[in-house]
Amino acid sequence: MMSTVKKRAVGVIGLGHVGAHVAFAFGLTGTADEVKLCDLNESKAVSERQDLMDAVMFMPHRVNYTLAKYEELGDCDVIINAIGKIDLCATGNRDDEMGFTVPGVAGYIDKVMAGGFDGVIINITNPCDVVTHLLATRSGLPKGRVFGTGTGLDTSRLVSAISQQTDVEHHSFTAYMMGEHGNSQMTPWSVVNFGGQPYTELAKENKQYDFDTKELTERAIKGGWVTYQGKHCTEYGIAMTAVTMASAVLHDEKKIMAASVALDGEYGEKGIFCGVPAVIGANGIERVVVFDLPADELQALKGCCATIRANIAKADKLLQ
Repeated sequence: MMSTVKKRAVGVIGLGHVGAHVAFAFGLTGTADEVKLCDLNESKAVSERQDLMDAVMFMPHRVNYTLAKYEELGDCDVIINAIGKIDLCATGNRDDEMGFTVPGVAGYIDKVMAGGFDGVIINITNPCDVVTHLLATRSGLPKGRVFGTGTGLDTSRLVSAISQQTDVEHHSFTAYMMGEHGNSQMTPWSVVNFGGQPYTELAKENKQYDFDTKELTERAIKGGWVTYQGKHCTEYGIAMTAVTMASAVLHDEKKIMAASVALDGEYGEKGIFCGVPAVIGANGIERVVVFDLPADELQALKGCCATIRANIAKADKLLQ
């Protein structure tokens, strides 16, 4: 009896610098068998597909790239939302993209859902926490099935900065950025550890671990703008962040990453999406990781949540 093997299908909406690199990373990593490309600019979509198919012969895994309209994404296991207008972020504030991205996402999500989509949506589009909240509300998908890259990329920037200071490789210690994927985000230094040993203990014996915490936090927050300054976009880091999250869903990895997730009482917050560590598996966000943060760090996180909540209110006004 012949068995049917289910293909892992993903959709990428928005094929600018970020979306195109996400599509490429899906193929290069073998995370998906089929990548559906969707963009309002049909000519751009056709060109990106041609370029990606030209690369398939040299990829280590089999992958097929196809073109799709919003309604044709219904059979995808995961959709990555990557629409945007990066020039609006030239101010150094991701919130300035809101006037373009919020109406854009609100304008297409009903079409996606009308196509029968019942998978997981991972949002990249800025302001990430606000747009993720919008996608969750408008899609009607169950809790956890919509989340954003959030502070996942910012965490990578922090980890990279710490790795460069200590000469310890990226996977050998734990650190996170939390809060808004924006200028108000914070670092919970109380949870930074190397092999379970708090960095503060190591700092007593080794100056490499005696961090200038403010400076490293600033490097994490401003890393995106360093990238933007010379090339007017970000591509590689955010693409790998999104594809790593999608892989955790497609392979039910139960992977802990910082992401923009719905808070329902965790850290004393409700009704917003915020960047915190969470377990990612087949059902999307399966559990929020809650740290017992000291008072000053908890206050800083709540400040981030206040910023996100105010931006959600601005987004709601844009759609009235």
